[in-house]
Order: sequence, then C-alpha cells, then structure tokens
Amino acid sequence: MLEAAEVPQSLAASYASAFGEEGRAWIAGLPALAAEFLDRWELKRDGAVEAGEASLVLPVLRKHGTRAVLKLQMPREETTAALIGLRTWNGDGMVRLLDHDPQSSTMLLERLDAARTLTSIEDDDVAMGILAELQARLVCVPAPQGLRSLGDIATEMLEQVPKAVAALADPADRQLLRGWASAVAELVGEPGDRMLHWDLHYDNVLAAQREPWLAIDPEPLAGDPGFDLWPALDSRWDDVVTKNDAVRVVRRRFDLLTEVLGLDRARATGWTLGRLLQNSLWDIGDGETALASSSVAIAESLLNR
Repeated sequence: MLEAAEVPQSLAASYASAFGEEGRAWIAGLPALAAEFLDRWELKRDGAVEAGEASLVLPVLRKHGTRAVLKLQMPREETTAALIGLRTWNGDGMVRLLDHDPQSSTMLLERLDAARTLTSIEDDDVAMGILAELQARLVCVPAPQGLRSLGDIATEMLEQVPKAVAALADPADRQLLRGWASAVAELVGEPGDRMLHWDLHYDNVLAAQREPWLAIDPEPLAGDPGFDLWPALDSRWDDVVTKNDAVRVVRRRFDLLTEVLGLDRARATGWTLGRLLQNSLWDIGDGETALASSSVAIAESLLNR
C-alpha cells in the first residue's frame, strides 16, 4: 500500500500549482488509486517511490517476477495522447506499454534503468547519434487518429503573436519573435503527418535490456519531424553554455539530426524556430518579458551560417 506520506511533496506542489483544487484532490486520492492497481494487476512493490514532473512511478514485480513500473497520472489530453503513442509504437524504440487503464490514465510499463540516461554519455556526438537513431524510428510512424495536429497548434500560435510581441521589453526580442512567427507562417499550410515524441531529450532516453537505449515519456503530436528537434538541441544546455561552445554544438547537433532523419534543412530550421516561438509564447504567458537566452542562441546558431 502506498502511504500518503510517500507522495513526494514536489509532485503535490506541482499539481496544486498547475491544477488547483482538482490537482489537490487527485493527489489526495493517489494512495488509494495506487493500491487499486497494485491489486488489480497483481503487482508487488519493488523499490522506492519515484516522481516525474506530472506522475508517480512505483517500481513493481508482476505475478511471474517480471520487473515493471506502475505510472500514475491525472487524466488529461497529454496522458490520452501518450497512451495512443505507446500503443502505436508498441515498443519500437520506445518503452513498452504492458497494460493500461484508459479511464484513469494509469500505465504499467517495462522497467528501464532510470539511473542511466543519455546524459551519462560524455561524448556529445555519440549521445546525439543515439538519440537521432531513436527519433528516426519514432517519426517514421504515421500519426494515428486522436492526436493534436501541428497545423492547429501553429495556427493558434500565430494568433497569439501580436499580443506576445507587445509584452516583450526589448525591441530586438520583438523583432526575433516576429521573425520566428514569419517562419511558421510560411510552413503552417504543410504541417506534416508523422507521430512526434515532442519531448525527446537526453534525460528521456534510458538504458534498457532488450535494446541498449529506449525513449520514455512521449507527448505525441501529429506533425513535421522538424518541430521535434528542439529538445535534443537544448539537451545538457548548462554544460554547453559553461564550455562557451553553443554555436558549434547547436550546429553539430542539428547536422546530425537532420542527416539521420533525412530532413530538408531549411524546413527543419523553420519548424525549429516554430518550437522556439511556442516556448516563448508559454514563457510570456507566464509573465516573462524577455526571450530565453537559450532560444536566442539556438536561433542565431541556425540562421547565421
């Protein structure tokens, strides 16, 4: 039985901040929900409670001793999309879904090595090569019905740009944001139809047994693979900045990704600017009045070649 005291405070605070009373109520019911699925799927606890940004993860053993993890999260659009993606990929380059409950969004997943991510690989070319090969496998899958479309998202973003530009304090930032929006406006009519991970960075690739590395935590979306590159470009960003090597690293990573995925570089650049636009709109919505320095650095690295 999961005790209420075991629910990490960070997860409780995250839910209270993001979802208010609904989030607090879900956290309050989490111990009972965990107990229900431990019993329903005949699982035995097998390690300490872990927590992601929006989920509780319990290492477990299945009836015949197979190691797995029980993942509990509040049902919403993102969790529904994750279930669609996991069922569709069916373990090809992705953590395998062993069982699930659509109503509660509870998942039983194969257990990977949570202590070893791609961040552990010091050679950035090697790490990015592994990520690129996984991403190429993931985005070759046509998006099934039920996922959000990049076309709809891009259209919504463009509608938000005038208000967002006005919120920026620096005229240079305003000009950049307008430029990123212009790039999206040129591409919005051809949004693509591949199934995107939407958050594939070094910490979302874990060491595994049936393959050396597998992706986790997808937030599937139907769209152009170029829109999926930013998390990889931004991986281990603090280290990139510390080494004062952002331009070289961003360009090298972009070259590796576009080559392995077989992408048109100009189109991939445009959709990457679209991802920077999306992140910036979220930041401005949260009260920021300046563009993130990492976004500016990535854009300049790709455009000034």
